[in-house]
Amino acid sequence: MDAATADDPMARERAADERERTVERYARFARDEAPGRSALYAAWADGVAGDAEVARILSRIPATRRQPPLVFAVSRMLGAPEAGYAAWAAWVRAHDEQLVAEASTRRLQTNEPQRCAALLPALAGVDGPVALLEVGASAGLCLYPDLYSYCYRGSAGVVALDPDTGPSTVVLECDTEGHPPLRLPHVVWRAGIDLHPLDAADPADRRFLTSLVWPGEDGRAERIGAALEIVAADPPMLVTGDATEPEVLRGLAARAPEGATLVVTTPGVLPHIARDGRERLIATIRDLDAVWITIDPPALHGGRHPGSEDGLVLARDAEPLATVDPLGGFVRWRASDDGSVDAAG
Repeated sequence: MDAATADDPMARERAADERERTVERYARFARDEAPGRSALYAAWADGVAGDAEVARILSRIPATRRQPPLVFAVSRMLGAPEAGYAAWAAWVRAHDEQLVAEASTRRLQTNEPQRCAALLPALAGVDGPVALLEVGASAGLCLYPDLYSYCYRGSAGVVALDPDTGPSTVVLECDTEGHPPLRLPHVVWRAGIDLHPLDAADPADRRFLTSLVWPGEDGRAERIGAALEIVAADPPMLVTGDATEPEVLRGLAARAPEGATLVVTTPGVLPHIARDGRERLIATIRDLDAVWITIDPPALHGGRHPGSEDGLVLARDAEPLATVDPLGGFVRWRASDDGSVDAAG
């Protein structure tokens, strides 16, 4: 606590309130979110909930940047040891100014190329060369579905797909149900919009993206690292802007090459946009001469979805096609070959 806060009763009360909110937030994360996914993060969060000094340090980070996965990722990016709570807390106390400053400028930007395994069946139904535009692109790792290899496992066996240039250094494995169409798109243009796009060639941004992988999630950091190499070798067009502002999306869409089918993707981004902005964004997409592919919670589709409590909805032009894993681990295809929804689905 600085001198100004110590001398101001109202400031002291606000600081105490923020510390209590931090304790509650980290206790909830340790109890409800981390177990079964990362034992280390569960231990760190539980430690914060019982450590007034560390909770006070973290409460100096703006509330919108104080999420445990973000703070933990930033600390690891800056060199915090991936060890027990005592060692991590000692690092936080010794590097509090650096941690607070860096976390205050970062935001959760998980950019998982595995999600392309869920997008691919919807892209397979798009004719012609594709101009691919992603909203919420981060570093653009989901703009390269044609440069990754795939291994789809279903009841009829395994379908393996490789780029025309041969097997990729990024191999995406996915379990399937039903009969999703599977073929690589021909992407001739790649672009994205993000409030804070990341540069696949920038060492700090690369460290940040790989640090966002939770300890214990085997293979993800290596997959993201391999995808970053592909993206850095041929960077997409990334625009800094708010895609809910119609002119931003229209301006970028207008730069797509003639003769290509414009495909706008919004995989996982819509729930993170306030309702008014989300409605503006959807209206703008529908006004474009474009195919719209999205992955969203079922509720965003007004109940018209294939239905699954443990997955999200893959949709094309607002028509649900499949239930998919949020990060692309499975596709349960519920559409017929022409893209219409199976009545039995």
